[in-house]
Amino acid sequence: MTNDDGYDHPGLAALVETAARFGDVTVVAPATPQSYGGHRVTVREPILVERPSQNTYVVHGTPADCSRLAIKELVSDIDWVMAGINPGANLGSDVFQSGTVAAAREAAILGVRAVAVSQYIAAGCRVDWPAARAQLIRRLPALLTTPLAPGHFLNVNLPSPIRAEDSLHHQFCPLDKHPHKYRYVEDRGRYRYQGVIHDRPRAPGSDVDVCFGGAISVSLLEI
Repeated sequence: MTNDDGYDHPGLAALVETAARFGDVTVVAPATPQSYGGHRVTVREPILVERPSQNTYVVHGTPADCSRLAIKELVSDIDWVMAGINPGANLGSDVFQSGTVAAAREAAILGVRAVAVSQYIAAGCRVDWPAARAQLIRRLPALLTTPLAPGHFLNVNLPSPIRAEDSLHHQFCPLDKHPHKYRYVEDRGRYRYQGVIHDRPRAPGSDVDVCFGGAISVSLLEI
């Protein structure tokens, strides 16, 4: 288990609690938040790794570093690398910025099955981690039996808002190819990003359309 929000984030705890129902879990996660870091890796300096408990490694590096270290050095007999649960969607072009998705992609590069999981947060909503966990528990058995060719991995996004008792379905769908609508606002030489994620354009049947429409989007991605 890893993420891009830090080893002590509630989204990772929700993912660990979910995955523990299906097998043994080891956490190899960043020491600090690494959101929007993409697929950066550390190769020119040593990476400090702490071990606060038997099954937890805290990595002073990136999410992709976590996958590399877990697979190459820290954990034996890895069946899956799972990254998340990210607070906020990773849909469409987001997958190229996301540290969560990068952790899963790095595992796929190294020949290990992987899934990234994110929770969309609709306008005016907050993340209900118990609900996210309940929904993922129902979906995970099907996801874990999805055939994955070499170099492929899964990207999953939960819709918002959700309740634990909701009967949600998941749908396989392609990434949306539309760019975000955003601009930069200048203030004394400093430019601040300004955009509304909920208003992003979407193609019918794409991951943005499926997730924003209230279903769980599942995209099969390739390295």
